[in-house]
Amino acid sequence: MVSLQQACRVRKERFGLLFYDCRGPRLLFAETGDLLEPGFFTGEVSVAETLERLTQAEQRKVAGLLSNLAKKGFIREQQIC
Repeated sequence: MVSLQQACRVRKERFGLLFYDCRGPRLLFAETGDLLEPGFFTGEVSVAETLERLTQAEQRKVAGLLSNLAKKGFIREQQIC
């Protein structure tokens, strides 16, 4: 399961996803296109089902994004595989 930190939010934009932290003016723009929906980070969309429909290259892109989000404090660091 992937989950946002309590003070963080995500929303869908034309380019992909916008992550923001309500504790301060921190934003992260993720050019994901249609790879991921905000529900991926809130438990509304199954991580396993999402990853199954992606190619290996897309899975690597998502893994890199999750790593970056964890390092920057937007999500809780958890195993996805």
